[in-house]
Amino acid sequence: MKRVWPIIAVADVAESSTWYMSLLGARQNHPGAEVFNQVLDEDGTTLLCPHHWGPSGPRGDHEWPSLLDPGEGRSGNGLLLWFVVRDLDAAWRRAQAMGATIHEPPNTDNGTGLRAFVVRDPDGYYVAVNEARVE
Repeated sequence: MKRVWPIIAVADVAESSTWYMSLLGARQNHPGAEVFNQVLDEDGTTLLCPHHWGPSGPRGDHEWPSLLDPGEGRSGNGLLLWFVVRDLDAAWRRAQAMGATIHEPPNTDNGTGLRAFVVRDPDGYYVAVNEARVE
């Protein structure tokens, strides 16, 4: 089995972690972390890793070029985070309850033919939530 750990640069790791946990009904791996966290599915699968903008490590020795400076590009440009969930209605209720900025309300996605909605996260990233295909 292979897994992807998408890492996004964010202004506030704790705020972003809380936002994604609320939207996805998930949990975190590093509560209170200021540099890096993992947002996990109920089975422990890593869904997303918020990472603060700038160098990390005890001496600032990890310098990932794409995470160093938000001024180098526009946050969210060229990236769409797409999550597939079992209960789209529950995710939509959570998005509304948390006051998420709605980009597209629930609709039939023309790519998957299934219901989806799109919101913006606190750093401006577009986040699509798509219902899972029932087979």
